[in-house]
Amino acid sequence: MADELTTLDAHALLRWAAACVSGLERRRDEINVLNVFPIADSDTGTNLHFTMAAALRAAEQANGGAEPTVQDLATALARGAVAGARGNSGVILSQVLRGVAEASSERSIDGNVLKDALEAALDLVSKSLFNVVEGTVVTVLRGAAQAARASDECALADVTRAAADGAASALEQTPGQLSVLSQAGVVDAGGLGLVVILDALVGVVTGDEPQRPRFTVRATVGDTTPSASAIAPATDARPVEHIHEYATGDAEYEVMYLLDGSSDPAADALREKLSDLGDSVVVVGDGSGVWSVHVHSADPGAAIEVGLAAGKPRDIRITAFAPDQQVSFAATPTRPLVRMVLALVTGGDAAELFESEGATVLRTGGMASPQELLDAILALRADEVFVLPNGLIKAEELVAVSTQARQLGHPAVLLPTSSMVQGLAALAVHDPSRVASDDSYAMAAAAAATRWGSVRRADTRALTMAGVCEPGDCLGLVGHEVLVINEDLAVATAQLADLMLAAGGELVTVLAGQDGARTYLADSLEKHIKKVHPGIDLMVYPGGQDDDILQIGVE
Repeated sequence: MADELTTLDAHALLRWAAACVSGLERRRDEINVLNVFPIADSDTGTNLHFTMAAALRAAEQANGGAEPTVQDLATALARGAVAGARGNSGVILSQVLRGVAEASSERSIDGNVLKDALEAALDLVSKSLFNVVEGTVVTVLRGAAQAARASDECALADVTRAAADGAASALEQTPGQLSVLSQAGVVDAGGLGLVVILDALVGVVTGDEPQRPRFTVRATVGDTTPSASAIAPATDARPVEHIHEYATGDAEYEVMYLLDGSSDPAADALREKLSDLGDSVVVVGDGSGVWSVHVHSADPGAAIEVGLAAGKPRDIRITAFAPDQQVSFAATPTRPLVRMVLALVTGGDAAELFESEGATVLRTGGMASPQELLDAILALRADEVFVLPNGLIKAEELVAVSTQARQLGHPAVLLPTSSMVQGLAALAVHDPSRVASDDSYAMAAAAAATRWGSVRRADTRALTMAGVCEPGDCLGLVGHEVLVINEDLAVATAQLADLMLAAGGELVTVLAGQDGARTYLADSLEKHIKKVHPGIDLMVYPGGQDDDILQIGVE
């Protein structure tokens, strides 16, 4: 056809990434319903969507400067996916994108490059897993790679169609390859996600996305083992009403973290050590020295500790699974679960602000102690507790508290908020009427989309990324790194805002600390933003915190 692409240039690659995000968003609930392996926690669709959205954000940022090459954008997609991966499925998706990056040329992707990319992705995924289980996304990826390679044609459109059709065919076979899928009457959820991604590529290349059957689960009340024939095309995009309860075996937690400063041999050794602590082990790299680690384990502390021998862990995320439950499906609702948000906060005004948004607040005078947080979690009368740490407890102590709370029958979901402004962004999208996985996903996504910084004074002489600071200097930090040093508070604040808004933004949120200078700085910043960054919304709240003169969030 005349309108079919013969190659993927940088702009087409970006359109594909956006189409993947849209496709996964449309079918997220459908994929979640099918999620019974390795843990039936109904979040595979959510995790895939979150991961692909992180990849797209990274590519869009790479697209913001000089004209990027295909390889630039493909590399940005892969690195963004590794850094933002959620769940076992998200980590595997990151390696599919890395395969594209490793096979891409400087100019464009044609049919032969796509064949190489799929084979590279299959090799990366297979090496990243300690045990390859058939009937999963790996099987579907292999079906795509083999179908693409077997295609007699080398035109991009032909290879793309062959890959997508091969993946769809392999997906239909997954219930016969994995007993848990057959027993639940579903295809593999991650495999369906891969088909959605490849179909999105067909749509970009040919202008005509394939129309595949939608999958759902037919089950009657009390029927806990529907047959494989329960797989059928759905008449619309909505899944049947269902209740997923899930068997976790000995693996009580999903543990994920990023690892800096590692290597291929160290990653191989880490996979082996993690396999002794749990299952669903995946350790993948982005090609630039950053690794993403995933494991299901009963001992999250040990899973993190072995990572210390392989590199420097960061961005640690721990999710507790429900204990001693089996897969079941029903058509009747249960009692709504009570969900509460516990926020760690410093400053009286900030505490009132979080409480007004519906959170229960744990006031701290600085960093909270593990015992304080544990006591606060145990005191809540709720079925589900979401914790906003807001950077006010050490990561290793947070892990220890989560383990203790779980052992005492009070599991808590730890959300990745490193500052109070990120916590406010997460709280703004909190919806207790949603299922827990979707609510935590939305809150985590809001926090991740909020760049945060702070203004404070230097206590001592120190070497920073911005140079040497002296006691009394005004410091502007983005995250934990000092990027601005100036003698004048107002100038330092304006320079910090300019740095944070350089990558774009629509809303700036400011929490002002205690003394009068903080109010003056907030007013000065408001005038600066109106003059230099017109169109940006600014919200200033009193925080009352002692450490940061101002805390700034950019969304």
